[in-house]
Amino acid sequence: MVKAMALLLFPSMLSLLVFPLIVHNGVVHCFGEKKLLKLQQFQWKQKWDASSCLSQKSRKEKGATILEMKHRDYCYGGGAEDWNKLLQKRLILDDLRVQSLQARIKNKASGKTEGVSDTRIPLTSGVELGTLNYIVTVELGGRKMTVIVDTGSDLTWVQCQPCKSCYNQKEPLFNPSASPSYQTVSCKSSTCQSLAFATGNTGICGNNPPTCNYIVSYGDGSYTRGELAHDHLSLGKTPVDNFVFGCGRNNKGLFGGASGLMGLGRSSISLVSQTSEIFGGFFSYCLPSTQAGASGSLVLGGNSSVYKTSSAISYTRMIPNPQLSTFYFLNLTGVSVGGVTLPDSTFGKGSMLIDSGTVITRLPPSIYKALKAEFMKQFSGFPSAPAFSILDTCFNLSSYQEVDVPTIKMQFEGNAEMNVDVTGVFYFVKTDASQVCLALASLSFEDEIGIIANYQQRNQRVIYDTKKTKLGFAQETCSFT
Repeated sequence: MVKAMALLLFPSMLSLLVFPLIVHNGVVHCFGEKKLLKLQQFQWKQKWDASSCLSQKSRKEKGATILEMKHRDYCYGGGAEDWNKLLQKRLILDDLRVQSLQARIKNKASGKTEGVSDTRIPLTSGVELGTLNYIVTVELGGRKMTVIVDTGSDLTWVQCQPCKSCYNQKEPLFNPSASPSYQTVSCKSSTCQSLAFATGNTGICGNNPPTCNYIVSYGDGSYTRGELAHDHLSLGKTPVDNFVFGCGRNNKGLFGGASGLMGLGRSSISLVSQTSEIFGGFFSYCLPSTQAGASGSLVLGGNSSVYKTSSAISYTRMIPNPQLSTFYFLNLTGVSVGGVTLPDSTFGKGSMLIDSGTVITRLPPSIYKALKAEFMKQFSGFPSAPAFSILDTCFNLSSYQEVDVPTIKMQFEGNAEMNVDVTGVFYFVKTDASQVCLALASLSFEDEIGIIANYQQRNQRVIYDTKKTKLGFAQETCSFT
């Protein structure tokens, strides 16, 4: 109220403030170029609730199938000490994932062929590093399965019985013998041959019968191996017959208790391609924050009338990348902080990967340097805190109940704009807010591929239209209900 009155008393300030005071769910208040962040909501005093994550909801609406999304951190764990370890570990593993992805891109560009042993991010981009965060529930062969959602993967897979070696998951393993519609894929089929494009490794012929076996290995020792099969898949109440997936008999890695993974990439074997006749190659998601009880949605098909957006959808084209054609790339043309547009000659000269698997957005060094300098100028007067891992701009906000945070906006080709939600600006390294860092990081080199990561995609409706090769953004407070 005081700030609202100040606008009336000092009209000259209106040139600096674009919008009036807005109350947003009683939590975030927008003051034009800054948003108010209440820190106590991110201090994780609540417990995890596994039961709410293992059987999520779904519905059909106006031709769309809508699946509830959850942040998997709230499905497993314990107290504040565990939270601190988890939050810090996630950053370290996220850095390893990005290094591996950059190495893969360079190998593709140079024409180097990767062997099975050194292919670090071929299929489940980041899953083996424990950085993928969002899960949905589907039904495969009549059995409910909780799977991690990843736009950087193509093959959907689950752990199967009998399992030679499997990581711990919360639900029973998928049992092919209990499903009357389960069938293996022949190693001589075109589907088996498509594995090379989707995963980087060709299918391997098994014995008696000659099934199509897949293998994906990672440089850190993680892997998933098994047979390619098809079965009846239910996405909510939408049936998908003869859905091709990986039946994992030998799996190792930090998969976080989920039954497997849903691949939303662009190859012919991805869920998006396999359901194109049903959903038209059209899907979107709204990634929730990590607050207890928060939920988002994965929408397959339909039209924009089912969204609960609070701003108009702005579209940008997907940039083709022959070296990584199954990923989604955009052209970043500008960034603003607190309404101040950053000057940089590198904008528009390199494509950015948008990925639901990476946690922290990575920017070219020149862009990050300019963003950091402008942010520090506008967010001044707060005590500093030590840098941690990839994050070098940190503050001690433990003495504050709330802070005004400069807005961050990213512009893309075609005048599309993504307004980073206030919950995606700071990363809490410590739950008591004594070490809170700007949630963006710099790439090591200018020629590396930038990444728009999931932390900055929170509370946004991100829309993928693969038929028209365009991607849209709109603001939305994520909620399944």
